[in-house]
Amino acid sequence: MKKVVIVGACGHMGRVIADIIKGRDDCTVTAGIDKVGGGAAFPIYPDFSELTEKPDVIIDFSHPSVLDSMLDYCLTNGVPAVIATTGYTAEQTAKIHKAAEQIPVFFTFNMSLGINLMAELAKKAVSVLGGQFDIEIVEKHHNQKLDAPSGTAIMLADAINRELDKPYTYVYDRHSVRAKRSKTEIGMHSIRGGTIVGEHEIIFAGRDEVITLKHEAHSKSVFAVGAVNAAVFLSDRSAGLYAMSDMLADK
Repeated sequence: MKKVVIVGACGHMGRVIADIIKGRDDCTVTAGIDKVGGGAAFPIYPDFSELTEKPDVIIDFSHPSVLDSMLDYCLTNGVPAVIATTGYTAEQTAKIHKAAEQIPVFFTFNMSLGINLMAELAKKAVSVLGGQFDIEIVEKHHNQKLDAPSGTAIMLADAINRELDKPYTYVYDRHSVRAKRSKTEIGMHSIRGGTIVGEHEIIFAGRDEVITLKHEAHSKSVFAVGAVNAAVFLSDRSAGLYAMSDMLADK
């Protein structure tokens, strides 16, 4: 039975993760980290220093501001971390990669199996289509989401870019420049409204034909299930940076 600590335990995703773990027999929640506190069936602490029991793994669905204190705790105590928070700066992402040299870290911008399959399909599409098709990515989320474009949109663009001979540039805004679209760019478009959980669409537009890959998340539980599976997978691993592809290859 793997012992799990949830960072952001009192947030929506934290509560969903706790509910999913409650129905499993391979892991259990021993504590949560959240400044709000209360309303959980396990202890909630405002800071990592107050944890009384070392967990087997930490799941983080909180906020980028928590990263430093979480990594300090994990590195000091040798605790694996599943990091599912988005909105990190390049400097913070570098810290995550650095920490993975000493502890197991599962880091991805999206825990959905479907999204990760979409990334693989996009890579295959690029390898076949080459530079003959323009590439645009459209992402839609609820009106409370803070970062744009989404981490998932960036993940998809990065996956596509790794398949190209020359890396494309990401273009987030065209209204300020009156110029034709470059062939070596990936357009990134963000829509925020209502309670949209998450929709991502990759458009490959060629001469007289368009190919579209699309994924819709109808509930945040798909991300929570992936995070819990990642935690169980990660708890017995050696130091390194892991992603969904590693977990899928292990099955």
